[in-house]
Amino acid sequence: MTDISPFANRMGKNIKHLMKWAKRNGIEAWRIYDRDIPQFPFAVDIYGGQIHLQEYDTGWLMQPEEYEAWLAEVVEAVVFVTGFAENQIHLKRRERQKGKEQYEKTGRAGEDFVIAEHGRKFWVNLDKYLDTGLFLDHRNTRRKVGDTAAGKRFLNLFSYTGSFTVYAATGGAAASETVDLSNTYLDWARRNFALNGIDPTQHQIIRTDVFQYLQTAFEAGKRFDLIVMDPPSFSNSKKMPGTLDIQRDQQKLIDGAMRLLDSDGLMYFSNNLRSFTLDAAVSERYAVKDVSKQSVPEDFRNKKIHQCWEISHR
Repeated sequence: MTDISPFANRMGKNIKHLMKWAKRNGIEAWRIYDRDIPQFPFAVDIYGGQIHLQEYDTGWLMQPEEYEAWLAEVVEAVVFVTGFAENQIHLKRRERQKGKEQYEKTGRAGEDFVIAEHGRKFWVNLDKYLDTGLFLDHRNTRRKVGDTAAGKRFLNLFSYTGSFTVYAATGGAAASETVDLSNTYLDWARRNFALNGIDPTQHQIIRTDVFQYLQTAFEAGKRFDLIVMDPPSFSNSKKMPGTLDIQRDQQKLIDGAMRLLDSDGLMYFSNNLRSFTLDAAVSERYAVKDVSKQSVPEDFRNKKIHQCWEISHR
């Protein structure tokens, strides 16, 4: 049996350092363990009074009995270190993702509850889907958007549950459009808007394919001062005409969004494909600044969880 103490010790050490930091910053959802030790390939996140425990697929093979016993010890260590009860721990096995599986249902209903972050509130669910409704690794960029959105026209592409728009709207954005293809996540965004007192007439939610939106918005002469585009690595949703492959389609997406960006505007372009490289043509055409390092929050040990660029017109 694996010695569980290094895992427990590291978690304890991280919590001691991060708990004060989270409280000071008004953050109720944060990462306390980020695959720090290779033998324990887990991400452990606190969401208010609950814990999201994800095991990452490493391809290791264990006998079923041995695996279950090891998993039980991991859960026991989390209970011991954090003081949370076992029924407050939500365990998921995270397989390597293909296509749109990151948005698939797990088969469990779970319970929706609210967490706070930098004065904003968000609905989350730790059981129903593989992801929770809030990507914690984008917290820094959300805050940046909130800090700079006052008086601006904001566009959120591949919006998921609309958290970037919540920051922009509560930061004083003049108007916004939030675009995604999923009814489920746009309904979630509406609930997040209501939770934060956001006016839905001033801040519109649009269900459509992003490629299609970019074309129709351009034809309609729409302009924005601030854009966030955080596409999935790959999507083959039945609702869209083709497939999305972010490495292949990046230029089409970036050019389409930049046509909508005002001359002195700014776009944040991000994705979490580990092997992604930005096309040289993008840097030739626009002013591009890699802000990946600053955009990953301090509670994430894995600094390569996503890449992020600031893109503006030359």
